[in-house]
Amino acid sequence: MQIPKGAILLRIFIGENDRHNHQPLYEAIVLKAREMHLGGATVLRGPMGYGHSSHLHTAKILRLSDDLPVIVEIVDSEEKINSFLPVLDTMMGDASGLVTIERVQVLQYGKGTIAQPTSFA
Repeated sequence: MQIPKGAILLRIFIGENDRHNHQPLYEAIVLKAREMHLGGATVLRGPMGYGHSSHLHTAKILRLSDDLPVIVEIVDSEEKINSFLPVLDTMMGDASGLVTIERVQVLQYGKGTIAQPTSFA
């Protein structure tokens, strides 16, 4: 599998308790991305955050939260990310989240030498 040097980063901000078909939404997203042969996905769990509702979610001992912020990041070509977006839309369902896209420059994917970056226009 190869990712082009000029790629897209899809970033999905959701809550740890968000679900899709009785499984954690973040897990369902990563498994679907893998099934669709996207370049790679990573789940990051945040110790603190808030979103649309302004409700603070934190991992502090005195204010235990069972719904910490989760970020799913997926990197691949623009066309593969664009083909994943309608699938993601149906998976998100009632989850209130934030989905962003940004252009990234892939310097290394897999084994090999890190490429020299080119300037962004």
